Amino acid sequence: MGGANWMTLRSYSRDESVKQVRLAPGTIRRIVGFARPYRRQVAFFLALVIVDAVLVVATPLLFKSLVDDGVLRGDRALVTMLALVVAGLAVLDAIFALLQRWYSSRIGEGLIYDMRSRVFAHVQRMPVAFFTRTQTGSLVSRLNTDVIGAQQAFTSTLSGVVSNVISLVLVTATMLYLSWQVTVLSLLMLPVFVLPAKYVGRRLQALARRQMQLNAAMSTTMTERFNVSGALLVKLFGRPPEEEAQFSDKAAKVRDIGVRIAMSSRVFFTALTLVASLATALVYGIGGHLVISQQMTVGTLLALAALLGRLYGPLTALSNVRVDVMTALVSFERVFEVLDLPPMIDEKPGAVALPLAAASVEFDEVAFRYPSADEVSLASLESVAVLDAKPSQQVLHDVSFRAEPGQLVALVGPSGAGKTTMSHLVARLYDVTGGEVRVGGYDVRGATLESLHDLVGVVTQDAHMFHDTIRANLLYARPSATEAELVEACRAAQIWDLVASLPDGLDTVVGDRGYRLSGGEKQRMALARLLLKAPGIVVLDEATAHLDSESEVAVQRALKNALAGRTSIVIAHRLSTVREADLILVVDEGRIVERGRHEELLDAGGLYAELYRTQFERQADAEPLPR
Repeated sequence: MGGANWMTLRSYSRDESVKQVRLAPGTIRRIVGFARPYRRQVAFFLALVIVDAVLVVATPLLFKSLVDDGVLRGDRALVTMLALVVAGLAVLDAIFALLQRWYSSRIGEGLIYDMRSRVFAHVQRMPVAFFTRTQTGSLVSRLNTDVIGAQQAFTSTLSGVVSNVISLVLVTATMLYLSWQVTVLSLLMLPVFVLPAKYVGRRLQALARRQMQLNAAMSTTMTERFNVSGALLVKLFGRPPEEEAQFSDKAAKVRDIGVRIAMSSRVFFTALTLVASLATALVYGIGGHLVISQQMTVGTLLALAALLGRLYGPLTALSNVRVDVMTALVSFERVFEVLDLPPMIDEKPGAVALPLAAASVEFDEVAFRYPSADEVSLASLESVAVLDAKPSQQVLHDVSFRAEPGQLVALVGPSGAGKTTMSHLVARLYDVTGGEVRVGGYDVRGATLESLHDLVGVVTQDAHMFHDTIRANLLYARPSATEAELVEACRAAQIWDLVASLPDGLDTVVGDRGYRLSGGEKQRMALARLLLKAPGIVVLDEATAHLDSESEVAVQRALKNALAGRTSIVIAHRLSTVREADLILVVDEGRIVERGRHEELLDAGGLYAELYRTQFERQADAEPLPR
């Protein structure tokens, strides 16, 4: 009864509100389609479940014959034969159990692999706007908790329903055949099983929800404090004692609710075991009187007692089967919800491949607003009830310019003017809402995504590094690059001397987000990655404003190598970049308000001249130009 009690506990501790969920039309059909590749394995798995359910009844009946026809009649040969048959069935049952486990794991793990792979691939195609809104934990939960919940629909839930239904029918029919009086009395005790299960189940639901909230709060604290930025903040403000006290308080709450759940579960198990013992006593008491009055044989009494233990488990589990089934179906629906969210940035049929050489970049009356929440995300991934459907304000207005092949175009302007947005449109991280962005004469929306990403290289202000080796981070740009090419890219990015001085060289692990490297080193590493990619167009959010002088000069030298011979669009923070630009675009409130070269714009005396006085003039004497 231990396994049956555990399955019953899990069933009753699930949230019964799932029964009120309305599934999207076609969900069942899609689930069946998902499982189609495993239909033969599912059929064989169910056949094993059915045979195993039949064996549940066979063994008590064999015991009945063994006692009545063998032991009581002194037939040693029959006793020996039936004992061997019982032993054989036990071996067969063990084999079937192993086969069931093998098939269920093959089907279950196969479904988990298929769903996780599809969800991961789909999420990778989502636009940047999706990731700026989505809670990472909620998204990861879809690939873990919900995928596993959906997998259980074809393993534990499906097999449990089939096995319980067949066992219940066979056991009930056999018990009625052996003694309808004992069977009816046994069924009358069912509410004593079900009512405690429902009561404890509701209590466990509330405790389980609270435990999840407390665990989430504790996990959030660990995640925020264990990353480099969080740990640095704690140390700089000298708050380790306070952090330890707060974490201890959260951990204590997790401990306390864990004890309450453990005790509630034990009460549940104890109650069911007690009821089962009382039911067994009832069978032996009534059956014993029937045996004495010769209305029942001893073997029949033993068979009824054995079958009784196989009656309450299926009955109790099936009384809550709707919750089990709906829980699995809702998990499937939550997975489908992610798969059904269309990527805003997608490749059109008949898209053309762009050449990798330096090409022109043209903005033609471009207008842009950031997409609203309901266009790119799901409420369930943002932990909100309803997503905001109101359109955002216009960010760019009628932006037009052309960067010729090999030219350097600098974008300058106050913070929030729209410069970064313009750089994102070149790489098609977003799509314009009006006008066109053309690369090499082609609208980027009509180009293949692969060719566009190969042609356009981007270095952001936050040069992200994976928690891996320098080699792996560089090879991310071009996996086929040779050792010599890696070294050459590092030399051109002014970072090879540092890499060569490290004990593990290119195999040095850079740490979480590259925090083992300084800001300037990360920027040069990002430029080495860009050079290894060798794109025809470079989009650069130049991040040298906050570097020390030595790092700044090294990065500027690396920039000259990165931009040489390439069409470059650079958000300029440094005077050297502005001076060398073939075209300067002054952006303000989403519009290009001035354009020209450095001297021309200074003479015009407009916004650029004002920016020069406030932002660039103090650099004129202090900033050494890289050679």
